[in-house]
Amino acid sequence: MKKFVVGVVFGLCLPFIAAFLFVRLGGMPVATKSPPLPMERYLAGVALHAAIEKEAGKPSPLPANEANLLAGARVYQMQCEDCHGALDQPETAIARGMFPHPPQMLPPKKGVTDDPVGVTYWKVRNGIRLTGMPGFGESLTDKQLWQVSLLLLHAHDLPASAKKVLHE
Repeated sequence: MKKFVVGVVFGLCLPFIAAFLFVRLGGMPVATKSPPLPMERYLAGVALHAAIEKEAGKPSPLPANEANLLAGARVYQMQCEDCHGALDQPETAIARGMFPHPPQMLPPKKGVTDDPVGVTYWKVRNGIRLTGMPGFGESLTDKQLWQVSLLLLHAHDLPASAKKVLHE
């Protein structure tokens, strides 16, 4: 019976010891160009979708009018452009060096323009852990968060004034 208990304890501890040694001996990929661990992308995606699901159907309290899209373009230009790209421009060096790779949000790429506005709002407000995507909930007003979310939702159909800001 004693050998059985020792075997069970050893069997329970072995995965933790192996994981510790894997990390401690440099097996954990930490460079931005390292491939993800098995199941890493899946687990992160499941957790993110579960967190966002509550906000997905949340409608914007602001209309998608020219004033809000123009204000959203200004927020995007100041806060988002370095990683997520400028309108009709190639990807930046910052974006090429990030892992996971940040989606390019403006045309000619698609980005998250097909996401519901509530999903984009959640991502901009809270950020996404371990991706380089910061949360702007503490640095932007709620109105600015909605304006930039509306901008991304309507990125393929922007008024000339917003396009002009995004080309500057």
